[in-house]
Amino acid sequence: MQIHIEGSRLPGRDCGPGGDFAGRENIHVGVQRKDRPDELLGLHPGDAPAARWTLDCTTATGPDGIEVSGPYVQNRLGGRFVYLSWGTVDGDGLFSMFRRAKLMFADIDADILEAAARSGHLTARLPLSDTKGQPLCARVRPPVITWSAAAPA
Repeated sequence: MQIHIEGSRLPGRDCGPGGDFAGRENIHVGVQRKDRPDELLGLHPGDAPAARWTLDCTTATGPDGIEVSGPYVQNRLGGRFVYLSWGTVDGDGLFSMFRRAKLMFADIDADILEAAARSGHLTARLPLSDTKGQPLCARVRPPVITWSAAAPA
């Protein structure tokens, strides 16, 4: 199965301080590889018009329904998920993470996940900035994120 993540409304390359966010410059976002926080797929600048990633995965039917695994699927206590990692990129191209968004498979309706396993496509659509215009972080739940068993448009 392929997981397609479609991000819109990025926060910008530079984001000033506010609330619990200290502010950052030269912001980028990518998908974190399992157990390798420094290895990212598809790094996009924070001022990109959109961000898209495609993750190759496998599915299996387990005691709790469809189980998704793959090189970018984390498997920790509490379930399986994908991390979108936010960080800054310095002049040498070094990425320094400062926050992450967690896309939990447990938050996907079971019927959608089963249909996605049959169709071979699971698509997530979400804004990449929060209501304050800062990089989206923490667990991202519906209705902020929408999941479907369709190939991307």
